[in-house]
Amino acid sequence: MSTPQLVVHRDKELMAQAAAARLITKVVDAQASRGHASVVLTGGRNGNGLLAALAAAPARDAVDWSRLDLWWGDERFLPEGDPERNVTQAREALLDSVPLDPKRVHAMPASDGPWGSDVDAAAEAYAAELAAAAVPENHGQVPSFDVLMLGVGPDTHVASLFPELPAVRETERTVVGVRGAPKPPPVRVTLTLPAIRAAREVWLLAAGEDKAEAAAIALSGAGEVQAPAAGAQGRARTLWLLDVAAASQLPRALYPPASP
Repeated sequence: MSTPQLVVHRDKELMAQAAAARLITKVVDAQASRGHASVVLTGGRNGNGLLAALAAAPARDAVDWSRLDLWWGDERFLPEGDPERNVTQAREALLDSVPLDPKRVHAMPASDGPWGSDVDAAAEAYAAELAAAAVPENHGQVPSFDVLMLGVGPDTHVASLFPELPAVRETERTVVGVRGAPKPPPVRVTLTLPAIRAAREVWLLAAGEDKAEAAAIALSGAGEVQAPAAGAQGRARTLWLLDVAAASQLPRALYPPASP
């Protein structure tokens, strides 16, 4: 796994704009080299802020949206179209305004879908969808995502992997159901750390003073069970994108300039 690199921006708006520009470049490069790209989206204020910045970026037209596969790191297990679902928010922020191929938009199951309220069956179905998209050169039962984005919670959670809960301890399955999440809603579907670590690059987004302690803990050598963000690493690159407020408790020695 890769050693974390840090990039600290002046504020959350600049962080979102810079991250959007960085994502456009990664997607365009992947499409130029392989003909397609694969990205895992994250929800929350920073994930949605990045998508909104991407929607407003003139360079977004450099992306061939029809050759982009979109996945999600986690989802609130709520009915289709619920405003709290990550996919609903992503559609509003960006997806409805770009010419995606609907077959390449891999939303996680809703609670009123084919599996009803069975969150474990829904998680197994998403794991099967990921496995079907993987090819022999990929690492394990998921595609080798070009970029997998994760918001970092104030408690160090990423996706719906919360400290000490069973999902963060999972070592075999790629997707699991979550019950009793400390952040509402309590029932969720999430990628696990093995799935996250199959990505070429993992980007962790943190902005605001409420994320400062979480960033400091995760980057100080904490264990992944106690601090799930510490276990989120990409095969080629692990990139922390922060604003000054979220980086305020980090020693300056931790964030020399990262390469573009």
